[in-house]
Amino acid sequence: MNSLAHVNFEEIAEVKADSKNRISLGRKVRSLAKHYRVYHDSSTGKILLEPLVMLPISEPWLDKNPKSKAAVERGLAQAKAGRLVKAKEDFAKYIDAA
Repeated sequence: MNSLAHVNFEEIAEVKADSKNRISLGRKVRSLAKHYRVYHDSSTGKILLEPLVMLPISEPWLDKNPKSKAAVERGLAQAKAGRLVKAKEDFAKYIDAA
């Protein structure tokens, strides 16, 4: 019996660690995350990976400013819904054509 089943976990594969103790997540794990927080339960040996989003050090202020965060989330939702405005300037001229 899978003791993690009660929190929406499902077994997706059995894997073997390589000679450097690495484990491949394989193709069945569809995650956009490239960074994970790793938890280890020393009493059972179970390992849990939590997907993370990495932010530049200059951006955590947004999480500490609810009004600004709400404005950004509102803007992202509008963009996702296709409600965009035409820029007053063509920013393509700033692209470095190397």
